[in-house]
Amino acid sequence: MTASVTEIWRFPIKSHGRETLPEVTLEAGKPLPWDRIWAVAHELSDADGSQWAPCSAFSRIAKAEGLGAISAKLDETTATVTLTHPDRDPLTLRPDDEGDKLIAWAGGFIPANRAQSARVLRCATGGFTDSDFPSITLCNMSSHRAVEQRVGRPLSNLRWRGNIWFDGAAPWEEFDWIDKDIRIGEAVLRPIERTDRCLATHTNPDTGTRDENILSALDSWGHRDFSVRAIVIEPGRVALGDTIKRA
Repeated sequence: MTASVTEIWRFPIKSHGRETLPEVTLEAGKPLPWDRIWAVAHELSDADGSQWAPCSAFSRIAKAEGLGAISAKLDETTATVTLTHPDRDPLTLRPDDEGDKLIAWAGGFIPANRAQSARVLRCATGGFTDSDFPSITLCNMSSHRAVEQRVGRPLSNLRWRGNIWFDGAAPWEEFDWIDKDIRIGEAVLRPIERTDRCLATHTNPDTGTRDENILSALDSWGHRDFSVRAIVIEPGRVALGDTIKRA
């Protein structure tokens, strides 16, 4: 395997914006720094931020596709996030104490028949990742191209909302990495499980509208999985262009 890192993404507020990074320093046993550190709990949720909670506790793209077109820019020193969307004026806020601004700005994307956004929470235990352990998603561009071929047209890889993208491996090779240590730059990660997918993948990240039945495309391979969820075993810097190899 000769693969290398092509993109790094974090999502400071779960389902409310994405941000690309040139490099990141990973810590053992923790998610990608600032990834999904905040989330928007809906009115039926009992999540309070004291511990991890599942996706069902939050306003998310699978239920409100308009959220999928949000981009984010995080200022780590002030914990301030600037959000942009093609149908909104930009918003800058501190999610820790200005959550009402976010709900007013993005609440209109929540369909009337869905639980409405209620409050913004910071995760006290690391991040509201899509798994009940502090995971980082590793995404294979070759697998993405296989999905593009099955669908029959180019697709933005942003619809997968993955953290670390790489190229140079065979399609679906990442599934063979489960329970094996993988060195990425200075860090060592261990994929734990495949990432099961939902309706969020149907959303075009440029427009915030559903345009492709991605789950049906995945069904043709006998699964609905894309990427793998990994934990950090050894800390270190990961940057664009870094080599990925078996540790």
